[in-house]
Amino acid sequence: MQIAMVSAECAPIAKAGGLGDFVQGLAHELIKSGEAVEVWLPAYDVLRRELISGLDEMGPRLQVHFGGQQIECRLLRGNVEGIPVLLFDPLSGHRFFGRSCIYGEADDAERFAFFCSAVLAHFAQLERPPDVLHCNDWQTGLLPVLLAEHQGEEAQARTCYTLHNVGYQGKVQPSLLEQVGLDAAALMTPGRLADPHEPGVANLMQGGIRYAGFVNTVSPRYAWEVQSTEQGMGLQSLFQENRHKFGGILNGIDESVWGPEVDAHIPVNFGPGSLPKKAVNRRELRLRLGLQETEKPIFAVVSRLDRQKGIDLIQHAVRYALAEGGQMVLLGSSLDPAITRAFESLKAELGSGPDCHLELGYDEALAHLIYAGADMILIPSLYEPCGLTQLIAMKYGTVPIVRRVGGLADTVFDAHYSDKSFEARNGYVFDDATEDALEGAMSRAIALWRRFPQYFRQLRANGMRGDYSWRKPAQDYLKIYKKLCALSVRAGTG
Repeated sequence: MQIAMVSAECAPIAKAGGLGDFVQGLAHELIKSGEAVEVWLPAYDVLRRELISGLDEMGPRLQVHFGGQQIECRLLRGNVEGIPVLLFDPLSGHRFFGRSCIYGEADDAERFAFFCSAVLAHFAQLERPPDVLHCNDWQTGLLPVLLAEHQGEEAQARTCYTLHNVGYQGKVQPSLLEQVGLDAAALMTPGRLADPHEPGVANLMQGGIRYAGFVNTVSPRYAWEVQSTEQGMGLQSLFQENRHKFGGILNGIDESVWGPEVDAHIPVNFGPGSLPKKAVNRRELRLRLGLQETEKPIFAVVSRLDRQKGIDLIQHAVRYALAEGGQMVLLGSSLDPAITRAFESLKAELGSGPDCHLELGYDEALAHLIYAGADMILIPSLYEPCGLTQLIAMKYGTVPIVRRVGGLADTVFDAHYSDKSFEARNGYVFDDATEDALEGAMSRAIALWRRFPQYFRQLRANGMRGDYSWRKPAQDYLKIYKKLCALSVRAGTG
């Protein structure tokens, strides 16, 4: 099967968050299963081109209709750690992808609308188009719409559309639709792209949901939440209307990258059968961050710092961990200046004492060392479509303390209150987004760590033995792809 994964990110060459890990991990596993996969990606100027082998231009160049112009676009093909990649490089004064960043520009909607138009132009010229186009998030939400309007139902039926975060929907002015050659007047109806809550605004994610052959979120719990709770961010009825083609598939992690047995970033490799070696990594973590060597549990936060992640609860957790005789390590950064200032203030308040280190930035090697050395990791998210942090942490024997939302609820089972067998329990869970609820879970974890260390070790081992790989999710996606292929055949002969 020929599969094109269309995305704004792909680790390790273009990563701003979990989407990059998703594309890399799923592509690797599908290729291992014998499928022909290619990742289609904008040719950002910040791409880590040193990691792309055999990069070369392939012809012919595309002529992309955008904004009343024909914009020439190069296609560059290469390979990233065994994954074929196709890069779309527009030759235009707009410098769509020459901004020294992936996201964060005022014209992001126009940049990714151009990308969708370029993908459409490439698709149209192929003798044998891909069997499946796997689109991701609002940045590619226009692609199923463009395929339906310009290529017909057979092409539209090929699209799988994965939603990694419904909080970002791509709300734009209808004039953007005209820029990519669509009839805005025809599409700006409630049954198509007109946003249900903001009159006169086009919703790109809504368009992708309505037009794609299949739509999914990245965990079953989050699929239920966006249909049934405020986590649908205004699209609850849309998800309910499309439930016949909607579901949730839990993400995996790439164990060749995130596996303590093989991780090149940590001082000593270890696994479920050699858990005592984790202590060496704990000592190295303390040494690197200037923490004292002591009989205290190390709490950690490794997170993007934004409101979704429960930043007020994170700040409270830092203080509570220290007050209860623990150590605290935080690694995180924010695009929001107000949030950055808040954490800078917290760092200044706490200083660089022997039990606390706040690292405001992102350091890949340090993230690996934190997972390997910490005892517990805090994830008090207000909502969490899937979450990779808890999966990685458990693989490294670090016990998660999480709020019962989204993928966190699907993967973390409380040490005391879960209905799972003891061998399946792997962390601590709380429900309310309050300081009291967070403290309750943290205090239970601290008590077990201090009073019953053998049971705490069992929690670590339970988590490490879990299968968080891409093996099962990849098979679930393959089942969807096969259904889409059958749909496109029927649409082509209808």
